[in-house]
Amino acid sequence: MAPNDNHFPSSKPSSLPATTAPPPPIPNGSTTTTNSKPIPLPPRQQPIRQQLYSDNHPNQQRQRRRWQRPSNRRICCCCCFWSILILLISILLASLLAIALYLIYQPRPPSFAVASLRIHRFNLTASPDSSAAHLSSLFNLTLITKNPNSNFLFAYDPFLLSALTDPDKIFLGNGTIPAFSSGEKNLTSFRGVPVASSESRELDFGDGLGLKSDLKRRNGVLDLRIVMDTKVEIRTGKLRSKRVGIRVSCGGIRGSLPKGKAVSMASTDKSKCKVDLRIKIWNWTF
Repeated sequence: MAPNDNHFPSSKPSSLPATTAPPPPIPNGSTTTTNSKPIPLPPRQQPIRQQLYSDNHPNQQRQRRRWQRPSNRRICCCCCFWSILILLISILLASLLAIALYLIYQPRPPSFAVASLRIHRFNLTASPDSSAAHLSSLFNLTLITKNPNSNFLFAYDPFLLSALTDPDKIFLGNGTIPAFSSGEKNLTSFRGVPVASSESRELDFGDGLGLKSDLKRRNGVLDLRIVMDTKVEIRTGKLRSKRVGIRVSCGGIRGSLPKGKAVSMASTDKSKCKVDLRIKIWNWTF
């Protein structure tokens, strides 16, 4: 072969030294080498995202316990809600019942009237030092009350009567009416009810001076108001209400002072009586 001829590798495989093939992998996940012990692989770990959202994660367990155990605040809010709801339902039912009873029975308040009033005595004297005034009075009145209802009965406690000047409201005397009951469509009258003030009744200097000057200016004409306080119980069949305080105020009464031993008859033609409820809350009365 000439020197310039090119040498090309032979297409036949060259003979290589014999080597041993690597051993097949062992099923338990470890590999062996010829000169070392089998090295165990690290345990298979879950991905980080899977660990965060795993059911066995501590945060998830803590949150689950928080939802499973309701807090005291939540229990208190639930109790308040149901209590208010039950109270509102009770008020609504009571209102509906009251409206139904009113439409069925149509109750009306009792009426009062002062039929007549006589002035037997009215003496106003001042003390020597003009520091106070003494009043001695005696009135005699006739009172009429009517029950306009056909399904209710009114049971009254004793009445406490007071005679006052109008509009100054200076106390002139007091009296009483015994307890009584006014039946259905019933008319009750009390005649000769005394309303008096003894001579020991002492007025303030301002009240006594104002009353004396007012009588002198009006030529002995006196405007009166009769005020009556009591409690009443309403009955219908076997049902009874609680006793409620009422005040009856009768104004528009005008009379002249008696002269000597004569009796003066007051005018009651324009008198009107008004009935108001007296509701007492603690120490206040409305």
